[in-house]
Amino acid sequence: MLTLSVETLVAVTGGTLVWGSTDTMVNGVSTDSRTLEPGAVFVAFPGEQVDGHAFLADAIASGARTLLITRGSEEIGDVVESATRRDVAIVRVPDALGAIQALARHHRERLFCPVIGITGSTGKTTTKEFLTSVLGTRMKVVATRGNRNNELGVPLTVMSAGADTDVLVVEMAMRGRGQIADLCRIARPTMGLVTNVGVSHIELLGTQDSIAAAKAELVEAIAEDGVVFLNGDDTYSDTLALSSRAPVARYGLGDTCSVRAVDIEMDEESRASFVIVADDVSVPISLSVPGRHNVYNALAAAAIGLRLRMDLADIAAGLARASAGEMRMQAFTTAGGVHVINDAYNANPTSMRAAVDTVAGITTAQRRIAVLGDMAELGSLAELAHFRIGEQVAGLPIDILVTVGERASRIADGARAVGMDPDRVRPCATADEASEVLDDLLEPGDVVLVKASRVMGLERVVEGIVEPRV
Repeated sequence: MLTLSVETLVAVTGGTLVWGSTDTMVNGVSTDSRTLEPGAVFVAFPGEQVDGHAFLADAIASGARTLLITRGSEEIGDVVESATRRDVAIVRVPDALGAIQALARHHRERLFCPVIGITGSTGKTTTKEFLTSVLGTRMKVVATRGNRNNELGVPLTVMSAGADTDVLVVEMAMRGRGQIADLCRIARPTMGLVTNVGVSHIELLGTQDSIAAAKAELVEAIAEDGVVFLNGDDTYSDTLALSSRAPVARYGLGDTCSVRAVDIEMDEESRASFVIVADDVSVPISLSVPGRHNVYNALAAAAIGLRLRMDLADIAAGLARASAGEMRMQAFTTAGGVHVINDAYNANPTSMRAAVDTVAGITTAQRRIAVLGDMAELGSLAELAHFRIGEQVAGLPIDILVTVGERASRIADGARAVGMDPDRVRPCATADEASEVLDDLLEPGDVVLVKASRVMGLERVVEGIVEPRV
């Protein structure tokens, strides 16, 4: 983790020492006083809804050794007096986020482990989880936690790695051009993976070509002695490869991929088993996460593991125990016997189609129920994209469709338009309304998929399934 003196901290951030000794040493950095480890520097980050300066006293009580503030000492009340009593240094900086990023760049220069950057329109978080599980069978891995994949989360991830870290895995999200390039200047990845190029964020970037160009910023950041990993079956892989100075390794189902899957089979709970082939060596692999699309995420993790000199047997073991992450194809059975697939963290047309195909392939279900909410940031594609999801649902063995939200009502329209019985289609305006519908509907043995973009908050629907209203 980040370790440095207050003297160095001041120099790196361009800050001013308000109080304390420049010899004070800090270990780690935190923006949350509730999870701060003793000895860390607490950054009073002025968030959109919560100002970290309100928690300076809590940070001191939790063992912070240094406070990084952006306000004047006269604005933080008696915190200065408390810091004086506890020998806690106070440093004022002009910009908290800039200071965090500067500290991360400083720390990155002192890391000598491989750094793997991951981006893509879909699958990047699941691939990160698969890769962490694979590498963790042989190495000490530090990886992005939760949604720390942005301009604040990436520097915090980088600073959580230490001298004993064997490999650092950094997930990179973006909402516009130049953002991944900025993250790469902080993380300086030695390897880069682009899972695919889809249409998520098209509302912000305009075209799929623009999305590809934004993803290519990771490819362009990899030096000649690094490696770029691309989905060989994605239509943009050739375009991305042209941006690379580094060698390109492709994974997928095609014969030209250096790491590929053959003999794919799906079990009764829609989990994939297949044989992975690389360099004339083959090993059978079974995934515990439902969804055929996760074969690609597994292949990506395997390709990187092989490049880091792991053998296929260890890779197979890591993939067998891997999960997709919180609210990402997270399967469980409630006390009432309802099988839930919670995929409520995010959604776009590609991931929505894959999730619907997955629940349709579960043969053990009494009934298959799809609860689908709005997909955000699709711009002019929104109406047609939602309508086509409905058409897909109607052509699959989905027994009941519940939609949530104004955009998702077009999913209901699409399903009815191609012949789905209107009695099996239940449009709802809100998550609470959907929960009421499911309370009356669900029976033991049913399988329920819950999926939407994060803004819809459909985890409330999942909570309602777990604890139905009396």
